[in-house]
Amino acid sequence: MTTSAPRTAPDSAPRPGADSPAPTLTESEAAEHAAAFRGLACEVGSAVLGKADTVRLALVAMLSEGHVLLEDVPGVGKTTLARAIAAATDGEWHRIQFTPDLLPSDVTGVPVFNQDTREFQFHPGPVFANVVVADEINRASPKAQSALLEVMEERQVTVDGRRYPVPRPFLVVATQNPVEMDGTYRLPEAQLDRFLIRLSLGYPDTDSELAIMRGDRLKGTDELTAVVGGDQLARMAAAAKRVHIHDAVYRYALELAHSSRAHDEIHVGVSPRATAALMRALRMYVLAEGRHYATPEDVKSLAVPVWAHRLVPAAGSAISGRSPADVLGDIVDRTSPPHAVRLADG
Repeated sequence: MTTSAPRTAPDSAPRPGADSPAPTLTESEAAEHAAAFRGLACEVGSAVLGKADTVRLALVAMLSEGHVLLEDVPGVGKTTLARAIAAATDGEWHRIQFTPDLLPSDVTGVPVFNQDTREFQFHPGPVFANVVVADEINRASPKAQSALLEVMEERQVTVDGRRYPVPRPFLVVATQNPVEMDGTYRLPEAQLDRFLIRLSLGYPDTDSELAIMRGDRLKGTDELTAVVGGDQLARMAAAAKRVHIHDAVYRYALELAHSSRAHDEIHVGVSPRATAALMRALRMYVLAEGRHYATPEDVKSLAVPVWAHRLVPAAGSAISGRSPADVLGDIVDRTSPPHAVRLADG
């Protein structure tokens, strides 16, 4: 998959047709797509040892048309993960080093006057790639951070009233160091809400770190093979939309959301946008498991990585030393899942 030059989007999108809903995914289809997902995760994991769960969730985010916020100390493989995803999906990747003097045009691109044609021509910025690494995003000013808002949500950049779509698939992997906070700008809630999942790689286990030190069993990102192309990624994303979610699972997720809004330690709870985001991730997560229906256990697995970074703690809650992720984990533990139902049925 290569990144083509940006083109101007049409002023209005075609109206959707009145087609009947797609049939529910079958077991055989789910198994086929799960095999492709496992191959992709295995290839990416060969460059990021010992982080299978994190790799899996990052791929779920990409295939759900979401973005990833990686909070971790330097040197644990954040950029390697993003480069590996691009290489294994035959995509192009760009890196943006966020600094206090970064301008929005350094991210999105800028129109440049052409002396020959006597017209302005748009020169695309580094955001025009399949995987964009926004390194240390919290070190840039809020104005520069906001340059990512439109492209993360709409998959396009608007300059001088003209819209330029970015390539598909499109994944932003933003990193920030949670330890060194001097000279940083806290990401506003509107920016955090654009990230589907927040992850942390953490330090590798002993065996994986020994392998990294020896240089054995570890592929460089330039040695990875493109195992899944753009067409197959699009088919997987379309298949995930056909995963069946029983009303009992919907109501269980909604009960968790309502509990977060009423919790004493949470000032701003889970929003309707966040509940919809969970459902998008849930469908792809289930497909990666090789199933055609979701369960409450799937909701439990995704609630913290998808929701915790969107919560705003109440004033004084920091005194207890509990993070929003801790509070959300308690809510999940204390909320009873629905009684046994045939979740594969309508």
